[in-house]
Amino acid sequence: MQSSSLYIIDPLYIIIILVIILGSVVLHELAHGLVAYWLGDSTAKDAGRLTLNPIKHIDLFMSIIVPVVLYIMNAPVFGGAKPVPVNYRNLKWREWGMALVALAGPFTNFLIALLAFLIGYFSGALRDLSSGMAFFIFAKIVQVNLGFMLFNLIPIPPLDGSRALYAIAPDSVRDIMAQMERYGIIIIYMLIFLFSDIFSGFMANGINGILHFFYSLVGVQ
Repeated sequence: MQSSSLYIIDPLYIIIILVIILGSVVLHELAHGLVAYWLGDSTAKDAGRLTLNPIKHIDLFMSIIVPVVLYIMNAPVFGGAKPVPVNYRNLKWREWGMALVALAGPFTNFLIALLAFLIGYFSGALRDLSSGMAFFIFAKIVQVNLGFMLFNLIPIPPLDGSRALYAIAPDSVRDIMAQMERYGIIIIYMLIFLFSDIFSGFMANGINGILHFFYSLVGVQ
C-alpha cells in the first residue's frame, strides 16, 4: 500500500475522504484538550473543545480545503484544525506538560493509523485490491492520519512539533520561536504553495517509511 494507492476521483470517494479527514482532525484536537485537562488546565474544556462535534474544531482552509485539494491532486493528504486553547501556566510540569499536550495529537493520529492498518491487514482488506471500497477506506484512514501526524510534527509555530521542541530548546531558540509565533502560519502556507513538490515529496517519503515499519510488524518485508 503506497501513499498514492487507489486514487479515485468520484464524489462518493471525496465524501469518504472528507469524513476521514474530519474524524481524524476531531480526535487529534480532542486528544490535545483531554491531556491538557488531565494535566490541570481547563481552558479547552471551558472553550467547549472537549467534544466530538467537528464544528468546534475544524478550520475551513486547513481542515477541509487543503486536504481535499491535495487528494484531488493525488498528493499526500495533510492538514490541521483550529488550535486547542491551552494555558501552559496551569499545566503540571509547565513546558514539559505543554510538550505532552502537543504530542498527544500526532500520537493519536499515529495510533489511529496503526489500528486501521492492523484491522485492514488481518481482515484482508489491505491485502486484496479487489476488496474495492474496503481497501480504499482502510488505506486512506492510514494515509490521512500519517499525513496529519507528520505535518503537525513540523517544528514551526503554531504546529505541535514546535511546542514539543520548546521544552528542550535553549533560550535563544525559544526567543526565535516566540518571534515566529505571529507569522508561523504564513510560513507554513508559503511552504505548502511555494515548495509544494519538495513538501509533498517529504510527506510521501515519511508516510511510506512508516508504512514499511507497519508491514514489518506483521512480518512483511
